[in-house]
Order: sequence, then structure tokens, then C-alpha cells
Amino acid sequence: MRKKISLIGAGQIGGTLAHLISIKELADVVLFDVAEGIAKGKALDIAQATAVDGSDVNLIGTSNYEDTNNSDVIIITAGVPRKPGMTRDDLLGTNLKIIKQVAEGIKKTSPNAFVICITNPLDVIVMALQKYSGLPTNKIVGMAGILDSSRFKYFLSQELKIPVKNIDTLVLGGHGDTMVPMPNHTTANGRALTQLLEENTINKKSLDSIISKTRKGGAEIIKLLEKGSAFYAPAASGVEMAESYIKNLKKTLPCAAYLNGEYGVKDLYAGVPVIIGSKGVEKIIELSLSKDEKDNFDLSIKAVKELFSSAVKIDKDLAK
Repeated sequence: MRKKISLIGAGQIGGTLAHLISIKELADVVLFDVAEGIAKGKALDIAQATAVDGSDVNLIGTSNYEDTNNSDVIIITAGVPRKPGMTRDDLLGTNLKIIKQVAEGIKKTSPNAFVICITNPLDVIVMALQKYSGLPTNKIVGMAGILDSSRFKYFLSQELKIPVKNIDTLVLGGHGDTMVPMPNHTTANGRALTQLLEENTINKKSLDSIISKTRKGGAEIIKLLEKGSAFYAPAASGVEMAESYIKNLKKTLPCAAYLNGEYGVKDLYAGVPVIIGSKGVEKIIELSLSKDEKDNFDLSIKAVKELFSSAVKIDKDLAK
């Protein structure tokens, strides 16, 4: 029997997710949105595209939570996107309310699903989702690290003039201005980035500029689009996580995962490398961090904690 993926939110990311999932024939798709017409229209459009590319999946659009019953995977993009000049934190109040409703819907209809959250501000929203829904922490993750890492990879590939697939790297920490790109854990064509710095193949100034661009990658796109925010790369990142779960690929992927002592952090969601297989988050990979990396990671954790404190002020239920 084919798997079922429900997408909560039929905006730009939701629609792109539905299209990518159908191209890969990963699962049947339920596109859910309170704006029923958008969900139904996009589902119909993508379903007609399957007749062109020959994909064998069913797609439906709906505004009824019951249609998401017994989903294997749920990907949440519901919420308002950032607008120019808006910080991820400004989004907090609005998106907390939306996530609370979504969490209640999931608890009722798909308590065994693997849930991927893309809604910003990511780390705090995924933590709120887990608390509101009561689902096990290994079954709820946030999509951020893959996206941030892909931006870092892309900028490095442009600078080094090598294919992006020849770069191996990752970004840790919260999904925001304090994210932690990891030059010490980066290789290009199998060679350490630190070595390339020593040889001056890439200089420190260029690398610092790339790290800054990675941190501001989302804001740059928002500024250029004027209306809306990134959706192709976030959707591709979400699909990679869903595929690793559905096919039990056990890929190591940077995700916002629940930490219970790892990296010296307890009872908090933050971006770290995890193995995703059929049981959800099967293992958290602890990398050895240099002093500089650890300091940056701790700074990022501090930012997540502060934002979560703001969330608790907005909704006391989160303090439980």
C-alpha cells in the first residue's frame, strides 16, 4: 500500500512539496489548507501534471482535517511568511496560534506520523508543536539545517568553481542569524576547507562573506521577491527528510531535533546532524566542536532559549 503524506498549508512551499513528492512517486498527497480553493486548485493542477510525467500518485486538496487521517508523514508549512524588514521573531505570535490548532489536528488524526515542521521561527515553533501535540520527540523535527547547509554549499561551490555535489558540509544551531556554518567540518573535492584556506585557494575574507550570506540567505530572497519568501529550496529540503523516513534510508541530515543532553543542551530543539530512518530520529550525531564552533553554537542556543521564553509569555501552556 502506498504511503500517505499530508501537507498542512498549500502556499508556495506546500504546492512545491506536493509537486516534488508526486515527481518522485514518494507517496499519495493530501494538500490541506483553510483556504480550500487554493488546496484543491493546486492539487488538481499537479494531478494533471502527473499525466504528463507518468507519476502514479493520488493527490487531493482539502480543508477538512479528517482527510489527513492516518498520514505516514505530515509536513507543516502553515503560517504567515516573513515580509521585508520582518524578523523571524515578529512572526512568533501569529504562527504560535496556527501551530496550536495544527498540533491538535495531528494528535486527533495522525498520532503515529513523522512530523516535519517548516514554519518559522523554526526552532521555537517545532518545540511548541511537540509540546502542544504530545507526540514523541523522535517523531517531530524541524527542517532548517538542510536548507542552511545547501545555501552554504551553493555559495562555496560558486566561489571555488566546483560542482555543488563535490562539497560536503553542514550548518548547526538555530535557524536564524546565529546559525553556525562549520568550516572545520567542510570538504571540497574531498579536501578539507581548512587546508584550502592555508593554501589560499579560498581566502578568509571570502569565507567570512559566504558565512554571512548563508546566515542572511532567506532575507536576501525575501528582499528580492518583495512579496513572499523562499520556497523551492525549503521544499526540496523537506522532501529529503520525508524520503529518508519513508524509505528507511538512514541518511545523516542536519535537522532541528530534540536535545536531551547532547552538545551540553537539555530539553531544547536545535539544529544538529541526525540519522533519519523508519523510526524517525534514530540517532543524534555528536561532532567534536572547536572552541570557536562551540562558542558560536552556545550563542545560537542562547538565542533559541530567549525566543522560547518570549513564546512562553505569549502562551503559558508552553511552560508545562
